[in-house]
Amino acid sequence: MSNFENMLSRAFDLIKVYHSDHIARDGLVVEYKDPQTLTDLLQLEINPDGVGYEELFDEIGRYLRFCVHTGNKQFFNQLYAGFNTPAFLGEIFTALTNTSMYTYEVAPVATLMEGVLIRKMCRIVGYPDGEGIFLTGGSNANLIAMLSARNHQFPDIRHNGMSGIGRLTAYISDQSHYSLDTAANLLGVGTDNVVKIKSDRGGRLIPQKLEKAIKTSISNGDKPFFILGTAATTLLGAFDPFDEMADIARTYGVWFHIDGAFGGSLILASSHKHLFDGLARADSFAWNPHKLMNVPLICSTLLLKQRGTLQRNLTDLETDYLFHESESQGYDIGKLSVQCGRRVDSLKLWLAWKFYGDNGYRKRMDNLLKIADYFARRVREDDRLELIAEPQSITICFRYLPADGSDINAFNLQLRDELRMSGKTVVNYGYIGNDVAIRFIAANAETETIDIDRFFDNLFNAAEALSDGRRDCGATL
Repeated sequence: MSNFENMLSRAFDLIKVYHSDHIARDGLVVEYKDPQTLTDLLQLEINPDGVGYEELFDEIGRYLRFCVHTGNKQFFNQLYAGFNTPAFLGEIFTALTNTSMYTYEVAPVATLMEGVLIRKMCRIVGYPDGEGIFLTGGSNANLIAMLSARNHQFPDIRHNGMSGIGRLTAYISDQSHYSLDTAANLLGVGTDNVVKIKSDRGGRLIPQKLEKAIKTSISNGDKPFFILGTAATTLLGAFDPFDEMADIARTYGVWFHIDGAFGGSLILASSHKHLFDGLARADSFAWNPHKLMNVPLICSTLLLKQRGTLQRNLTDLETDYLFHESESQGYDIGKLSVQCGRRVDSLKLWLAWKFYGDNGYRKRMDNLLKIADYFARRVREDDRLELIAEPQSITICFRYLPADGSDINAFNLQLRDELRMSGKTVVNYGYIGNDVAIRFIAANAETETIDIDRFFDNLFNAAEALSDGRRDCGATL
């Protein structure tokens, strides 16, 4: 057996062990160590002479031992979770073939595959003449959307720059993702010109506040060019009122983008369609299959309503060393991307969607909503717990109410930390006003009610240990 075959065989043995041990319901999410202890256990420095195969696999084993096992059904910490076997296979074969997405010549299957997926996603969103591109995440999608809005409003800016244009203003919710400030910085708009619009108690942007802010900007001589709506905000999972926002965008001639990086995949569900009312009227939509569709990171798209927008974003591409005149030049999608080298992120999504089909993904999204509803019901029915906000989709923000009169915020911060360090359940938190909220996210489409029951068992055991002063729910370091 060759070295390659031997290494591959050992690698797949590790994969099988990892999957059975850590994706299993009763496995730990993480074997937690503090940073210094973990540093001492690892051998992170690079040896000038390299290492042999045995030591290489020892390093892989240590990585797998101490990483966070995001496929475990007690991982609720981020906006992605779960293990998707066909998509995982796509990741393997993407790395195996190791091509880039700029031309049909070097990626014939992948360019056709990406085109099929983009057209399908555009039809689902309601963009019959739309286009799109796979890119490096939701933050990048929001950046390119804002770039598209700026260039649409001021087409000469590509060549002439920002000089003399005046103050451009963008409008986002006070619950919007931080990437919009980054985009404004990178594009020369300036973070001070991103106007944060007040949201209601449920985390939804208030349309009346948006229109008032735009009128104020215009009266000040500013130039509104970009409005953002969010399909599932990061903290509360809130959906902004898209139809009303689209009316305002149309009235004032402003580009309307919807950030569906988190909740966009719920458009595939059979229920909750009302959350997406007005989506088809938006100019662009960010959709991340690497979140609720459980495709491995990174798998992210930006969809645009008007075909031709992406290429108009770019300066003229006079690169005859890359783009050649040929019968396939119309498939050279590198001309639509601000990236040159671009990974094949379409294969893993295509394989997963091919495997589950539309009906399979509908059932998976329906299950996320069902699990979130079950979780919220468990919170409502237990007087030890309190909902901090009314759930809208798949995010539940709640807190534990200590019976001994302890400071509620301090107790919940410690409770969450004890859960995390125990490795039994990993969940995140955030602040809603002045209140600490433990934030549960239904992102793993294979979650069952038994996993939610296990979550609450772990939560209550940890809470009781804290209340008793035992603190034995933490990890032994």
